[in-house]
Amino acid sequence: MRVTQSPGLPRGFRLSDDPAAPPGLRPVGLAGGAAARALVQGGQGEFLAGGPLAFAAVEALLPGADGGLVVAAATLGALERWAGEEGEPLPARVTALLDRIAAPRAPFAGLVLDRPRIAGIVNVTPDSFSDGGAFATAARAIARGRALAAAGADIIDVGGESTRPGSDPVPEELELDRVLPVIGALAGDGLVVSVDTRRPAVMRAAVAAGARIVNDVSALGAPGAVQAVAETGASAVLMHMQGSPATMQAAPRYDHAPWEVYRFLHGRVAACVAAGIGRERLAVDPGIGFGKDCGHNVALLDGFALLHGTGCAVMAGVSRKSFIGRLDGGAAPAARLPGTLAATVQAADRGVQLHRVHDVAEARQALAVWRAVALAG
Repeated sequence: MRVTQSPGLPRGFRLSDDPAAPPGLRPVGLAGGAAARALVQGGQGEFLAGGPLAFAAVEALLPGADGGLVVAAATLGALERWAGEEGEPLPARVTALLDRIAAPRAPFAGLVLDRPRIAGIVNVTPDSFSDGGAFATAARAIARGRALAAAGADIIDVGGESTRPGSDPVPEELELDRVLPVIGALAGDGLVVSVDTRRPAVMRAAVAAGARIVNDVSALGAPGAVQAVAETGASAVLMHMQGSPATMQAAPRYDHAPWEVYRFLHGRVAACVAAGIGRERLAVDPGIGFGKDCGHNVALLDGFALLHGTGCAVMAGVSRKSFIGRLDGGAAPAARLPGTLAATVQAADRGVQLHRVHDVAEARQALAVWRAVALAG
């Protein structure tokens, strides 16, 4: 794909009519507090997914009928004037996309998205990259989940199969044996529990045991996965991954990582909605570290705001990821907390509502400071 950085919005542009190549708008120059309210009240800007941040400009990602991608910056006023001058289908497409980006998000799995929400990670596996199997027994995993909830986690995300780079699948029965006792105990405490799985049978059993959310690194790509979520009434997190855990870091390649990830997630949301899963039941995750090199990860972190164009809540899974170590001379997973907090705040500053982390108390404190600043004035 040819990517063209344009100094201005292109004239005589023919937008692709391929539904698999949607245009994207990445809000830039985000403001909070009094500045955000002034932009919106003055008619210059829009709130991002209902606030508290607002934007008055975007980076437009425009797939052309010729198969290329044009990238151009514009104020909202300039964008709307350009679309009107270019004629249909641009005005309708731009208006619909801006409306979707600005619309307040509905509660996700019963959680009101009026502040950043935290998902605490519980890996019931012997080979997790982040904790080395410290919570591989049911008793330890249950205790860990309760401790994370006490530290401020809104969601407890329970996984029984490692998806670290180079990992292979585990037998389905083993995954069930690992997660079901943990999910049952934590859901029995009244906690919002998520199951991290790619398998429809595990999804169904986990929801029956009390899980409210399915968190799938393959974006419900397995046969029967979309139907499992649709029929159980669960919410779902759709994540992008290039390749599989066993192969994804071999040679990841993108022409424009943010747009290609957005394009994929846009398509998966559409497939879920067509199957009867309401958009309010869906969240999207760009899959930091899943089939991406360090440069791709940084671009996706900077480009999080683009994903609001799906109309869904957005999740960031940056905790202890290897790109943090690569940016800091090879720090081990346990030494990546400062970088994790920096990346978490960067994600919040682009409107991300859901944050999947290992260190809940620390993330909660960092996000509390971020929110106070975002609402100030």
